[in-house]
Amino acid sequence: MPQNFNYGIDKLTVGNAIAIGSGKIKGILDDDAIKKLNRSQRYVQQIVENNKTVYGVNTGFGILATTKISEEDTATLQHKILQSHSVGVGEAIPPEIAKLMLITKVHALAQGYSGIRLETIERICWHIENDVMPVVPEKGSVGASGDLGSSCSFIFAVDRFGTSYYKGTRYKAQDLLKNFHCNLIHLGPKEGLALINGTQFILAFAVKAVQRMHNCLEAADIIGAMSLEALTGTKAPFDERLHRASVHLQEINWWHSD
Repeated sequence: MPQNFNYGIDKLTVGNAIAIGSGKIKGILDDDAIKKLNRSQRYVQQIVENNKTVYGVNTGFGILATTKISEEDTATLQHKILQSHSVGVGEAIPPEIAKLMLITKVHALAQGYSGIRLETIERICWHIENDVMPVVPEKGSVGASGDLGSSCSFIFAVDRFGTSYYKGTRYKAQDLLKNFHCNLIHLGPKEGLALINGTQFILAFAVKAVQRMHNCLEAADIIGAMSLEALTGTKAPFDERLHRASVHLQEINWWHSD
């Protein structure tokens, strides 16, 4: 297993996401990924400076799409969309799932198409590396429209207004960031929209489910082998030549591709 995973280039598999979450490998942003992020962010900034009308950058959202937002209010707009959707309820999801949310979010943003600033994505990476996990309510996802309520919860933890777990204790994000001497992040144009869009809440649970399924498959193999041994059964049905002839070989390879 490699020591580093490049968020901007490498393919994020279930195995990679779990390995980053457990600290077995480190997620990084190499120079090429940083260049893509900066290029995309400059493009967003040019939209604002040139007063070009682009949805979600200098317009309202939804039925307010035709409402123009002034240049000085574009950053405020991004904070307000988070406030308006921060309505998650219920018990907090496990910190392990919250961490997978952050990992999959960084991977999505690192592709360089969202216009997010490097310092913002680096702050999310800091949370991952230091196990400072946002408190995310279990209810609030809209599914196909995005995990809006859930995303707001972890963004506010990054942006100091939320709540975070650190070493099993719950803290106000602002106090925790202050203790770590972290500079406060102020969202720029389009950043709120880039952070809130996506289904990383659902995806994080799916990643964990696939990991548990693989564990079950491995346990089933061990149980089957021990049962066969205990019954002094024959190993002939497991002959590799028989399975190479199987039409299901492609599906078997897919399950083990991770």
